[in-house]
Amino acid sequence: MSSRLGNDRGMASKRVVIVGGGFAGFEAAKVLRKIVSRAGSDIEIVLVNPTDYFLYLPLLPEVAAAVVDPRRVTVSLPAALPGVRLALGSVHTVDLEGRKVAYTDPEGAERAVDYDRLVLATGSVNKLLPIPGIAEHAHGFRGVPEALYLRDHVIRQIELAAATDDAGERDARCTFVVVGAGYTGTEVAAQGPLFTAAVASRHPELAGQKIRWLLLDTAPKVLPELAPRLSRSADKVLRSRGVEVMTGDSVDEAKADGVRLKSGDFVATRTLVWCVGVRPDPLVHGTGLPTQEGRLVTEPTLVVPGHPEVFACGDAAAVPDLTRAGHVTAMTAQHASRQGKLAGQNVFASLNGGQLKKYKHHDLGFVVDLGGGKAAANPLHIPLGGFPARVVTRGYHLAAMPGNRIRTAVDWLLDFALGRQSVQLGLVRSPHVPLDTDSPELPRVNG
Repeated sequence: MSSRLGNDRGMASKRVVIVGGGFAGFEAAKVLRKIVSRAGSDIEIVLVNPTDYFLYLPLLPEVAAAVVDPRRVTVSLPAALPGVRLALGSVHTVDLEGRKVAYTDPEGAERAVDYDRLVLATGSVNKLLPIPGIAEHAHGFRGVPEALYLRDHVIRQIELAAATDDAGERDARCTFVVVGAGYTGTEVAAQGPLFTAAVASRHPELAGQKIRWLLLDTAPKVLPELAPRLSRSADKVLRSRGVEVMTGDSVDEAKADGVRLKSGDFVATRTLVWCVGVRPDPLVHGTGLPTQEGRLVTEPTLVVPGHPEVFACGDAAAVPDLTRAGHVTAMTAQHASRQGKLAGQNVFASLNGGQLKKYKHHDLGFVVDLGGGKAAANPLHIPLGGFPARVVTRGYHLAAMPGNRIRTAVDWLLDFALGRQSVQLGLVRSPHVPLDTDSPELPRVNG
């Protein structure tokens, strides 16, 4: 195994390795870099990540619906984190005894880097369920390749439907099934009808053709995490756009030509979007460290018990929720970002004999962008709907994004003024966006 970094630290006396450049890892690197710079310390920070960008996940549905350019949701890590050394690759082994991390770079070479402190912010991957055909026929929604694939796929189905005289095939290609009525699934299903209507309007052959969007979930309502008022507001928007909201039901089997539901009905379709949730990155299990609900057990200070040199945060960590006794923090970007900031602070403190702080934060609420000027939001747990929710939602995203704010705002303005572009780019093919992401070579989202 070659070691591009190994013990070559230059003048640095200590090295901190952060695994994962998502919400948690990004904030950990950002905060630690600022503290190190301000203190004049000679600590080297190495960020290991499969891509050279931070992904702003909440806007992926708008990428898939051709509202926002994919470059807007990707922020360059070298540009945003000057002074942080980027190691491109997917980590597959953590040697706790030797204090070394092994990873595979984009060209297949094996690399390794040692550390004095390690931050595990490996994030999450698609949550799989033992349903026949799901892994083969469904597509997840956790990264730019998947969003680009879905955008091309939806356009392609409409275009193929316009080209056929077979009524059955046309109906199937004009039927889109989304499984999971959480934040992502609800946003995808809400954006969907607006997108397909724009594409279909360019094909007079489809005049009068019904385009169906189905949103399935075993939960009794959409957005079950939110207050009833917000759930009802989102449900109303979905139904007003013709989305068939099917709560209390889900997929029992997936096939190439459609899905069989638990209710027994068969829906002919060529599109199955899987948004049922996430699970910790498989690397978590591979560390051999204790887990809770599949996530690394940590102390409130984010330290992994028995390993004072190892910290964990974000979706990979079961951080005790000090605001709710007996619970761990939810797998949300909000918690990941805050935990990442604390991880950066505590890592520096641990290297300099300082006092470690405990993580304690209340959720500040959520925003759900439903497209077409509609949104649902509860900032500071104040439920909002209509235009105020839309303003809060877009304002929140612009404030939360670490870059590309002006470009994103311009994309929103162009979408409002000129409509959506609807051409297939053909950049991502189906085999490159598999739902099963256990392999380190497959797409992951770090957080």
